[in-house]
Amino acid sequence: MIDVALRFLVAEVNAYLLARTGSSFGEAELSRPVDDNGRWAVREDHLGVALVNIEEERVLKSQGRESTYVEGRQVVVEPDLKVNLHVLFAANFKQYDQALRHISHVLTLFQARPAFAPDRSPGLDPRIEQLTLELLSLSYEQLNQMWAFIGGKQLPSVVYRVRLISLHDAEPAAIQPPITTIATTVRGR
Repeated sequence: MIDVALRFLVAEVNAYLLARTGSSFGEAELSRPVDDNGRWAVREDHLGVALVNIEEERVLKSQGRESTYVEGRQVVVEPDLKVNLHVLFAANFKQYDQALRHISHVLTLFQARPAFAPDRSPGLDPRIEQLTLELLSLSYEQLNQMWAFIGGKQLPSVVYRVRLISLHDAEPAAIQPPITTIATTVRGR
């Protein structure tokens, strides 16, 4: 589901860039920022979109198993794992002003449309209820640590927290016959 959400965001950025610039120059691509040798993996004159962190959404965490009835049997499934993604948009352009222009387009897109839902965004997978983007303002120290962690020299970039991806295992935790009777015990006086 993470890959589906990120491909959707890349498509939205590319549609926005095409509408604003009238060109596919500088389009976004899903790519890790650097290769194993520390060189840029984002192609020149492109926006790179990369996952840099996954965090569990603890506020909306489901505690118990859920059960449903399928073909006369009780099917028990584990609760969904809800996660937030930290997504890096990095501009690798020959011309510095082009990099800044493309980062500005990313910022204006998600300022104008901070949330995406299947009913308003036909390209969004219906299994995703909603994606909400929140700009993360990193300090100089955090920015330095992030780029050192990635293993590359800093590019003009922005990081967004993308809320809320639900992950679940399609396999049931248990399959049981349905409950057909309830026994009660009465204590004597």
